[in-house]
Amino acid sequence: MNQETEQAVYNLLDKIGMNYKVLHHEEAHNMEICESIEKELGAPICKNLFLCNRQQTDFYLLMMPGNKIFKTKYLSSQLGCARLSFAGEEFMMNLLHIKPGSVSAMGLMNDKENKVRLIIDKDLMQDKEFGCHPCVNTSTLKLNTQEFLEKFLPAVSHNYTIVDLPNKATD
Repeated sequence: MNQETEQAVYNLLDKIGMNYKVLHHEEAHNMEICESIEKELGAPICKNLFLCNRQQTDFYLLMMPGNKIFKTKYLSSQLGCARLSFAGEEFMMNLLHIKPGSVSAMGLMNDKENKVRLIIDKDLMQDKEFGCHPCVNTSTLKLNTQEFLEKFLPAVSHNYTIVDLPNKATD
């Protein structure tokens, strides 16, 4: 499934005329490993978190700079939901067709029913380019941020919400 899933991402990007660069590498399942990939790619790799509400009825994909620390309370208050937690692997597979460690906005192409709401931290919007996985964690894509917003998201019928998460986790 991994090769087919990855190829489907490239096929979609080609079809909608997006520019991208692919870097193949060993499995990268955390941000520490992504740091060296980021240097080689020449673009910041975003952290992607798949979240849900307590009832597991609302799902969110958060894209944020890799160096930011995530605390649910900051996001929950901006989205107006009581409590967020990490969504289970079964939801990740069913909705995005992605396994843990490979979470990426590219998975939105598999969310045909728009059950996942895309949330983007404002600091990520400042970067001209960003890196993300093509639904597998053995490759990383370098994408143009504007093309992602103006070509990819309309192609997969998703909108996005911008949030402002703090740079340092403060209690």
